[in-house]
Amino acid sequence: MKFELDNVELYFKNKSILSGIYLKAETGKVTAILGTNGSGKSCLLRIAFGNLKPKYKLVRINGKPLLKPLYKTKNIKFLPQYNFVPSGMTLNFVFKTYGLNWETFIKEFDEFLGFKTFNFSKLSGGQRRIVETYIILKAKSEIVLLDEPFSHISPLYVEKIKTLINDEKSNKIIIITDHMYRHIIEVSDTIYLLKNGATKRINKLTELEDYKYLSQGSLN
Repeated sequence: MKFELDNVELYFKNKSILSGIYLKAETGKVTAILGTNGSGKSCLLRIAFGNLKPKYKLVRINGKPLLKPLYKTKNIKFLPQYNFVPSGMTLNFVFKTYGLNWETFIKEFDEFLGFKTFNFSKLSGGQRRIVETYIILKAKSEIVLLDEPFSHISPLYVEKIKTLINDEKSNKIIIITDHMYRHIIEVSDTIYLLKNGATKRINKLTELEDYKYLSQGSLN
């Protein structure tokens, strides 16, 4: 499958936030969006998902325009920056709701052994992020959007999430953004830089320094 987001124009109070956007993502690849804080990365993911309406956008699936919000196709899962699992739900109920196996989860994330009947509210911020990221990546879908999946997660679990992303990309489109650029670079096949409201396809990592996203020598 091929997903394209094109010609996005987004304004807030007559101020241009996004214009000159083009993004292509494909099954089997992780596509990254890098950019400074406030550059519009989260807005772009929400526009792709369909719950933020810009002045204009064009979404294409396999070259054909999609005329309804992507979330209405039920082929997509979206990890927002905020927690989406209700605090009063038990982890067991959440995993059943998404059609996922708890035992498979704790084999990789053994910190959660014994947490099966816990309410989501009892977890730390980092634990919540791990659970929600796992759910979004493993649940049935064709397109996955990840907004800051590595936030508040310990280095050990960051590596496990990166492994999970690589495992899941074989049959999914994965689009990811995070301020932890080194992890993004390591896990991505295609990188776009969002700067001055427009996307720039990065062909060489040194271009991230050329465009002043990274300081000179950061990649050494």
